[in-house]
Amino acid sequence: MKASPRNRVLLNIAGWAFVLVWAFPLYWMVNTAFKPQHDILTSTPKFLPFPLTLANFADAVGKPHFGSYVVNSLVVTLSVVVVATVVGFLAALALARFRFVGRRALLVTIFGIQMIPAPALVIPMFLTMKNLHLLNNLLSLGLTYTAFVVPLTIWILRGFAQGIPVELEEAAELDGASPGQVIRHVMLPLLAPGIIATSIFAFITAWNDYIYAYVMMKDDAHYTLPVWLATFSTNTGTDYAGLIAGSTLFAVPAVVFFLIAQTRLTAGMTAGAVKG
Repeated sequence: MKASPRNRVLLNIAGWAFVLVWAFPLYWMVNTAFKPQHDILTSTPKFLPFPLTLANFADAVGKPHFGSYVVNSLVVTLSVVVVATVVGFLAALALARFRFVGRRALLVTIFGIQMIPAPALVIPMFLTMKNLHLLNNLLSLGLTYTAFVVPLTIWILRGFAQGIPVELEEAAELDGASPGQVIRHVMLPLLAPGIIATSIFAFITAWNDYIYAYVMMKDDAHYTLPVWLATFSTNTGTDYAGLIAGSTLFAVPAVVFFLIAQTRLTAGMTAGAVKG
């Protein structure tokens, strides 16, 4: 049933109001990042950053070890995305297509793991990495984040895999496709939306974490960008100009990754379409 012109107008107004409320904090962060220092804490808000300055970004980037923080964050995050996606994809296919002893218990365990808050596992993970002699090593962060991301990745992709008719795989096998070709040319395109969604979740989880990066790393050169952002707050006060400029820079890679993933998501949905 089509909405009346009046209802469409009301829905459009409500939609734009929601967008404005949701986007305003992001706009205010970017707007503030370009303001001079004396305009940031003024009691009179300025909705446009004039006069515009790049000094806040220069101060933020000029902090010690900034380059190392960027490299560390990118290495850890991209590694987690790749490993968690591959492991989750293969495990989800196994759980969706094979029947084996303990399968139901494994699914319940995977679901139950999601109920445990990540901060509650800081001490156990710290002791585990200490026993493995991996403290102050980026590998410890990669393993930790992957352990948090993989269960949800498996759970989501399993749901997608169960929705794919088995007849499609059987038809490909009758045409002479090997198991690897079935996975690559049939399952992978059809699971693309789920893979993209879980990869975004993996990216955000690894990119935004502060607690584990701070606890498991000892040297400043091994920290990641969330720890770098925390350095703008000290016992003598908070550098709001640098903090907001740093937060803006910190958000850029996540936005870029999301835009790239969104493009791939559309392409994956098209590639996975099945003609009737």
